[in-house]
Amino acid sequence: MSFKVIFNGKEKIYDAPITVLDIVGKDKDIVCAYVNRRVRELTYTIDKDSEIVPLTCKDRDAKPIYEASLRFLVAMAMHKIHPNYEIRFAYNVSRSIFLQILNPGTSASGIMIKELIAEMNRLVELDLPLVRQIVSKEEAARIFTEDGYQDKVDILKYRPEKTAHIYHCGNYRNYMYNRMVPSTGYIRKWAIRYYHPGMIIQYPRPDYHGEIPPFEDAPTFGKTLKRAHQWALATGCNTIVGINERIEHDGDIEFITLCEQRHNRQLCELGQMIEDEKESIRLICIAGPSSSGKTTFANRLRIELLSRGIKAVRISMDDYYLDRGKAPLDEDGKPDLESADALDIELFNQNLSDLIAGLEVELPKYDFKLGCRVKGRTLVVPQDQPIIIEGIHALNERLTSSIPAHQKFKIFIAPQSQVNIDNHNPMSLTDLRLLRRIVRDHQFRNASAISTIAMWPSVRKGEFKWIYNTQEGANYVFNSFSSFELSVMKKYAMPLLEEIDTESEYYPVAERLIRMLKFFDDLSDKWVPCNSIIREFIGGSCYEDA
Repeated sequence: MSFKVIFNGKEKIYDAPITVLDIVGKDKDIVCAYVNRRVRELTYTIDKDSEIVPLTCKDRDAKPIYEASLRFLVAMAMHKIHPNYEIRFAYNVSRSIFLQILNPGTSASGIMIKELIAEMNRLVELDLPLVRQIVSKEEAARIFTEDGYQDKVDILKYRPEKTAHIYHCGNYRNYMYNRMVPSTGYIRKWAIRYYHPGMIIQYPRPDYHGEIPPFEDAPTFGKTLKRAHQWALATGCNTIVGINERIEHDGDIEFITLCEQRHNRQLCELGQMIEDEKESIRLICIAGPSSSGKTTFANRLRIELLSRGIKAVRISMDDYYLDRGKAPLDEDGKPDLESADALDIELFNQNLSDLIAGLEVELPKYDFKLGCRVKGRTLVVPQDQPIIIEGIHALNERLTSSIPAHQKFKIFIAPQSQVNIDNHNPMSLTDLRLLRRIVRDHQFRNASAISTIAMWPSVRKGEFKWIYNTQEGANYVFNSFSSFELSVMKKYAMPLLEEIDTESEYYPVAERLIRMLKFFDDLSDKWVPCNSIIREFIGGSCYEDA
């Protein structure tokens, strides 16, 4: 039976099944394609009426495929040059992949990186095909055992399907939990640099028009990731398998308490740092990207300080929005409420300066229904009370330029997970926050997963523009990730993601999130404390009306 395919505005009739690759040609800038709005590998076979839209590294939905293919290439090249080395991938500074060698006493070196680059270039030049094979879980376990990948064998236990996928490239076999490019010749853009004790691997990004962004070191962020990894290793929570085994062996209460204690310890550290400098600190600034848990954290920090005799007062930055119609416009001509210029910066600075000077200040209150500021509370702040401000711009110096640096204590908050599916497949830090937001938006705003996913690129764009460049100036980075949270959120998120139709343009994101969540054991939220950061997303927080 014949069918038609539309590509580049042209329609063509075919009488037999044909692959996407046969239609789009051998342009190696094309990574994958939309086939009827769904992301498909170039090796996907078409046998019905279809519309094809090619995707390159400039496109958001092509990034996961290119990045997974690059990890496959790196792992294969390392296996070729050092077959006895066990490696682990993790996400790291400058939106890159960090490669760590797990063999005791072994770290990366300049010579090793030269060897790796040469081998990768050789494999790219050979343009070897990457072939997907579907096998039973038992066969996959046999293959991974034979290849020495015990971590991949272990995660198969939690795979709900009866089959598994494996990609072959010559005699090398691996699986990156994602679709792949057709051959090694497509993986041409990457950069590798030494980053003790391993190496950093950069790749093209859509926000840089499909090019590799300049490397930007971030020592504060890097230390936070290192600390997160050390805690995960110490508690056995550095993999999904480790988290599941904790739940199975320790039980719900003990595991949740273990994770909450980590947040308690960080709050204690923060409280001590602020208490030590309480004579000079007048302003505590809290910022972080979307779904970091800023609101709950600010409340818990206030109580931590109260336990030390420090009574802090909170001021909402949202009350300083400009009146509706005065907000700056984005490139599409729409109000840009993520911009710092959407706030009355001059008034905010003046109010903070007056409060710290001990003056009585009438604060504004923003009425979101009216779209303008109205009269708020009148406030006087004693000299021994710090002011807490919380918001995406709280660390932006423009917002607090009237306050001397020694009077400010800056806190950056974000969930920094260092959890892997297996050694070659790290969990995305961004996907974790997206899951939090999907659940929260549904719980409190009656919003669908589609609506949250649809606005996520805009949220991310604002984060890169306004938030991430401020974290390196923070006095403390609070890691709001809890190792139990995905096990708890699974029951909330899965039904919302599974509602998204396979033909939807948002299905590729939903599919990626489902592919990660499905491996986690279910964990009841019964024993999650009411003041837990996770309650901000699933509901039941004691701070909901705070």
